Amino acid sequence: MHDTHDTADPSETPVAAHLAAAGDLARVAAVETADGDAAQVGEVVAVRGEDVPDAATHYFAADKPGYRGWYWAVTVAGPEGDVNVSEVVLLPGPESVVAPSWVPWNERVRAEDLGPGDLLPVEEDDERLVPAHAVLDADDEDLPSDEVVPGPGVREVGDELGMGRPRVMSREGRLDAAVRWADGDFGPGADMARAASAHCGTCGFYLPVAGSLRAAFGVCGNGNVPADGRVVHAEYGCGGHSELQVDSGSIIAVADLVYDDGVEMDSELAGRS
Repeated sequence: MHDTHDTADPSETPVAAHLAAAGDLARVAAVETADGDAAQVGEVVAVRGEDVPDAATHYFAADKPGYRGWYWAVTVAGPEGDVNVSEVVLLPGPESVVAPSWVPWNERVRAEDLGPGDLLPVEEDDERLVPAHAVLDADDEDLPSDEVVPGPGVREVGDELGMGRPRVMSREGRLDAAVRWADGDFGPGADMARAASAHCGTCGFYLPVAGSLRAAFGVCGNGNVPADGRVVHAEYGCGGHSELQVDSGSIIAVADLVYDDGVEMDSELAGRS
């Protein structure tokens, strides 16, 4: 903020003489807002006209603890002979320390923030999730709807039979991988899995692998959790399950209404009948 006493900006609204002379009135209002501590209201920084008639704002340096670089802005308004204070606020200057812009929690959270027992609810309209019946086989995406044939896609069946690859994993190789994955950090015995309320096998972010390991393993597709992009066991789980919804209800528990004198009242009424 620049001192308008030294440099005049032709684009600024001119300040009427009677409003510019109301500096003492503005200072008194700023001191009152500062709990009566005159030391918190520093020198005049600028006086600027407002866009409405008969209104101007006096700016004072704020010598208030914790508000380095801030300014008291006192708006005065009224015709000559009847000027009053309209508003007193603290405003940050170009060198002041202010809080960073607020970011929604679902944009601040990182995958590494989730620990055992933590919950990461999913918004009801999360664009990463769709009803299961809305997903088509990858081979059918480019076909007209009347030509889509239910069942596994041609490419999926061909890959399963090993077409296009010289060799595939043997049964022993697949079992060895299954044991290794199940005993790893994303298996059912992991701390995160034991603290979870639901398993990956029922999560919308769970992408089952192909072949004989499909029933037990998949890949996590939730970018907000540590397991993202990892092979996870169907019985692994974390707080980022797709069916954890945000509870928008009251956070205050409401006790049931109890009439302690109900029996006595009924007895008294029965005696009068």
